[in-house]
Amino acid sequence: MQTQPAADLKMTSDIQQDEIELIVLDIDGTIAGHSNQISEPVKQAIAAAQAQGVKVAIATGRMFCSALRFHQEIASDLPLIAYQGALIKEPLTQQVLFDLRINRQIALEILDFLEKSEWRPALSIHCYLDDRLYVRELTHATLAYGERTGVEPLPVGDLREFLTSEPTKILALCEDAAVTDNLLGSLRSRYTPAELYLTKSVATFFEVTHPAVNKGAAVRYLAEKVLDIPLSRVMTVGDNFNDVEMLEVAGIGVAMGNAPAEVQAIAGWVAPPVELDGVAAAIQKFVL
Repeated sequence: MQTQPAADLKMTSDIQQDEIELIVLDIDGTIAGHSNQISEPVKQAIAAAQAQGVKVAIATGRMFCSALRFHQEIASDLPLIAYQGALIKEPLTQQVLFDLRINRQIALEILDFLEKSEWRPALSIHCYLDDRLYVRELTHATLAYGERTGVEPLPVGDLREFLTSEPTKILALCEDAAVTDNLLGSLRSRYTPAELYLTKSVATFFEVTHPAVNKGAAVRYLAEKVLDIPLSRVMTVGDNFNDVEMLEVAGIGVAMGNAPAEVQAIAGWVAPPVELDGVAAAIQKFVL
């Protein structure tokens, strides 16, 4: 995607002008690009915001254990939002503030659908339970996922036989984005939003969580219930479809320049891409 200079990037007239008290950041494609690291300009911008008294939190689709190093690297003193908001947990005290899991029977139905689907040979199916990753077998895509996230996938055979309790999330990976789109469409025709939350975190990741789970709900909970901060004083930054709800709920919702066009269209402002330190540009514009 071609990017525009920061000065020319989209800015809408309805962005709230309230002083920002809380920034909530996605990880992959937002603060971490191809290197899987946070760049120095982004870390410096976050630190500068914190020095002004602004709180900074992480909201990610990643597992809690995988997101923890990013939370620590930005020196956040807030609860960590993981699994699209299905788990909100205090890293220091290990206190769980929010924990929503998929109904076991529905989870078994999803696993059965994935196993029997016409796309099964192309899929790697992940099941997350108690912050551990369980898989049928170790595929190339699963091993690559484990390497990037720092998580060890645990092969257990048929996940339908293994699953005896409620999982936090189910993820299907496929190198063909069209297959991911077909999965999303097929399951959205079978399940209503009141039954499951279905989304994509990247073009090739199809994700399933409890119906009450999304990053927007998690940001609302963190801001209003934990910190007593109005949403008009919150800025959120993300890059994909699983970030849409938190971009919509915040006073300032910023999409990255590497985000899909549909995500950019709902944002209040579009920052430069992750490889050009878009988060630093957003913090400089709206906070510093």
